[in-house]
Amino acid sequence: MTNPFQGVEEFSLQDQTWRGVTATTAAANRILALSQSGSVVRFSVKTSGCTGYAYVIEQRENTQVNDVRFESNGCVFYVVLNALPIFDGTEIDFVRQGLNQSFIYHNPNVKTECGCGESFGI
Repeated sequence: MTNPFQGVEEFSLQDQTWRGVTATTAAANRILALSQSGSVVRFSVKTSGCTGYAYVIEQRENTQVNDVRFESNGCVFYVVLNALPIFDGTEIDFVRQGLNQSFIYHNPNVKTECGCGESFGI
């Protein structure tokens, strides 16, 4: 398992070729709803599960110094800088299935996923 946070002091946005992070219309609508109270929506990853990483979404009052701003389909959201190499190229979607609803990540960097869908590996 590769550690995306290793060597972060050498990581620079300017040194990379980026594909970006986008949100579908459904995800954008959900992000807009979450940020109506003035909070910001922030995506990241954490070490978790049997394959390595799990996605994290948080609402915060303010952005942090290491947040990278994205705008897609009329909404603004942030990705934590250290997680950007994992998120790069990802399309974030939002789906409702019966009583369940969740963000879905179409991430071209994912190489493996656990059977329960809780974690992924790059």
